[in-house]
Amino acid sequence: MSATTAPVRPEGAEDERLLRRSLLRRLAVRPELGALVGAAAVFLFFSVVADSFLQWSSFSTVLYGASTIGIMAVPVALLMIGGEFDLSAGVMVTSSALISSMFSYQMTANVWVGVGVSLLATLAIGFFNGILLTRTKLPSFIITLGTFLMLTGANLGFTQLIDGTVSTKTIADMEGFPSARKVFASHLTIGDVDLNVTVLWWFGLVALATWILLRTRAGNWIFAAGGNADAARAVGVPVNKTKIGLYMGVAFGAWIAGQHLLMSYDAVQSGEGVGNELLYIIAAVIGGCLMTGGYGSAIGAAIGAFIFGMTDKGIIYAQWNADWFKLFLGAMLLLAALLNAWVRKRAEASK
Repeated sequence: MSATTAPVRPEGAEDERLLRRSLLRRLAVRPELGALVGAAAVFLFFSVVADSFLQWSSFSTVLYGASTIGIMAVPVALLMIGGEFDLSAGVMVTSSALISSMFSYQMTANVWVGVGVSLLATLAIGFFNGILLTRTKLPSFIITLGTFLMLTGANLGFTQLIDGTVSTKTIADMEGFPSARKVFASHLTIGDVDLNVTVLWWFGLVALATWILLRTRAGNWIFAAGGNADAARAVGVPVNKTKIGLYMGVAFGAWIAGQHLLMSYDAVQSGEGVGNELLYIIAAVIGGCLMTGGYGSAIGAAIGAFIFGMTDKGIIYAQWNADWFKLFLGAMLLLAALLNAWVRKRAEASK
C-alpha cells in the first residue's frame, strides 16, 4: 500500500473522531451542563475557604438544605419547560401544612386524615391555577400572583380565626403523628452520613420527572407545549391538559414540602413561605431551564438546588455574614442565564 493510499474502512463503519466529536457535541448542548460546571466551581471554592465544608456532617447538612429547595424546584422546572410560572408555590407549601395541622387538630382526627385532606386541597389549588390559565388565556404571572396574594391572606386570616394566633396548635401528641413524622421528617443513617428523608423524596422526584420527560409521551407534550403551544395544538398535543397537569405537579411537590414542614416542628407559622417561590424558579434557571419554555431538565434543577445548599451552608461554615448569600445568588443567576442562552444557541446551531 502506497503512502498516499487511504486505508479501506468497512462499509457502515464510522470514523472514531466523528463519534467522539458527536458525543462532545451532545454533552455541550445539555441544559444541565452549565449547572454542573457551576456546582463543581462552588464545591471547590468552599472546600478551600471553609475547613469544615468537607466533613460528612457538613455534607448531610448541605444535602438537607438542597432537598428542601429541590423538592419544589423539580416540578417548578417541569412547569417552566412547559412555558409557565407559578408564583404561588412558596405560600402553597405553607397552606398545605396549615390545612393538615388545623384539620387534624380541630376535628380531633388521626393526623393521617389531615394529611389526606391536605393532599386533596393542595391538588385543588394546582388545578385551579391550571384551569384558570387555560380558560382565561391570561399570563401565568398574573394568575399565580393573584393566587399568591389570596393564599397569603387566607393563611394568616384562617389561622387567626381558628387558632387565635398566627401559628397552629401542636399536633405532636395526636394519633398518627409518629408514623407521619417517619414518612416526612425522619432521619436515616447511611455509613457516616445522617440523611433527612427529604433527600430521598427529592431523589425520587428527580428520577420520576426525568423518566416523564425523556421516556414518555407526556414528556414530549411538555416540551412541545413550552416550545410553541399553537404548533403543538396543530399536531394534536393536549396543551391545556398538559399545563393543568404541570400545575398539579407543583401542588404535589408543595404538599410533600408542607408535610415535612409540619412534621418537623409539629406546628406551623402562617406567614412562612413568602418569597420561596423565587428560590424555586432561580434553582430551575440555574439548572438550565429557559424563561421562555421548551428547554431544560429535572436533573439540572436538582443541581441548581444543590448549588443553593452548598452556597447557603458554605457561607456559614466559612463564618461569613449570611447577607453574602444574596450576592452569590444574584451572581449565579446572571451567569446561569448567560450560559443557558449560549448553550441554547449551540443546540440550535447543531440541529
